[in-house]
Amino acid sequence: MKLLSWRRAVPQSVPQAVAFEDLALPLASSLYNIAHWLTRSSTEAEDLVQETYLKALRGFAAFEPGTNFKAWIFRILRNTYLTSRSGLAAMRTVALEDELNESSERGHHAYPESAIDRHTPETNLIVLLNRAALESAMQQLPTSLLEVILLCDVEEMKYKEIATVLDIPIGTVMSRIARARAAMRQTLQQHPNYVPESRA
Repeated sequence: MKLLSWRRAVPQSVPQAVAFEDLALPLASSLYNIAHWLTRSSTEAEDLVQETYLKALRGFAAFEPGTNFKAWIFRILRNTYLTSRSGLAAMRTVALEDELNESSERGHHAYPESAIDRHTPETNLIVLLNRAALESAMQQLPTSLLEVILLCDVEEMKYKEIATVLDIPIGTVMSRIARARAAMRQTLQQHPNYVPESRA
């Protein structure tokens, strides 16, 4: 992914541009990953990240030092996506949410760690098949559920950070994560190549 030279794109003072680069460059791959999942196109993802960086640099003077830069720039990415053609089309397909009667399933099974790590061709194949099944399940999620799963489980953001990025209450974040995981669990159970952890 090629990024424009920000110093040429927007006139900034040198210390401000350096400070922006120090904060923004480490997040390039994470931003691209989220953008690619949202747009489902590498070209559109690159354009989205480019536009995000440009908007973030233009508004960097308004960023409050000491606050969460990652949440701030991810929110810019999301807002830029939502105003794009693909973002508006994706949001139109999302049904209204019923937040009142949400039931979250918290049935986590603890599996003991294996004392010996045995990688065989069979276990490697199972891992690859499970990864493909997981990506397929994620692609079937509506945008509102996909973005919370990406921010929570891929980018490992805290609920408060996700709420800031998406501009929604923490309760809605938790509800969407529960619904997304339940939907993925159901899709994975029906996937022909998925092997549950207990059998792997």
